[in-house]
Amino acid sequence: MTASHPHRPPRTPRFDILGQAIGDASRTRMLCELMEGRAFTNKELASAAGITPQTATAHLRLLCDAGLVVAEKRGRCVYHRLAGPEVAQALEQLAAIAPMDSLYLAQRRKAGGLAEVRSCYDHLAGPLAVAMTEAFLNKGMLVERDGGFHAAPSAVWEPLGVSLPDPDTARRQPFARPCLDWTERRLHVAGPLGRQLLTHALERGWMQRCQHKRGLTLTAPGRMALEQILGLQMSEIGSGVQQQSPA
Repeated sequence: MTASHPHRPPRTPRFDILGQAIGDASRTRMLCELMEGRAFTNKELASAAGITPQTATAHLRLLCDAGLVVAEKRGRCVYHRLAGPEVAQALEQLAAIAPMDSLYLAQRRKAGGLAEVRSCYDHLAGPLAVAMTEAFLNKGMLVERDGGFHAAPSAVWEPLGVSLPDPDTARRQPFARPCLDWTERRLHVAGPLGRQLLTHALERGWMQRCQHKRGLTLTAPGRMALEQILGLQMSEIGSGVQQQSPA
């Protein structure tokens, strides 16, 4: 007679662990700080959250246990960063539905207008990113299909610093991912495509990082390049887009 096995419940995501990890204002502020994409020390994150380094240590341990943050020892210092771009994207999309007195206003108070033109981990976010994504879709450079973005060959990609992957690589790893912008409530592009766009813009001097960390300044050459390449009308994108005046 075959022994019976007790019923095993199906494996389900442990949302309770994630909920506990992000369910504290101090941990939320540290996660927002880490969304810049850089690594920070315990002391730096404690300062950003307005808590003591000892308290920050306990919070960071919980975030690491939840798989949201990883710690790396470099010399005498331990640095913390987000566990990966998928964590940043999840936080960005949670921010889009979070009450305005938490993630949204915390970021607004911290950095003034950075929410208008900013980086989200390794890609561009804010009104300009949304406008660029809409231009890609309108020009057929991006195709929205099966809940994702698919990049189509176009001569316009090259001046934007984008190199499309071969089809096999694209099938293994999505090259362009839709990310819900937390201020605009519309999609901008993330993934390797978004990373290439931001990297190129910074390298060409089209954008510059400003004192508000995640905030970006659109330079005069950058404004001209995006208007010429994509036909964007910067005056229609939003009054909050920070622009550097010509020297």
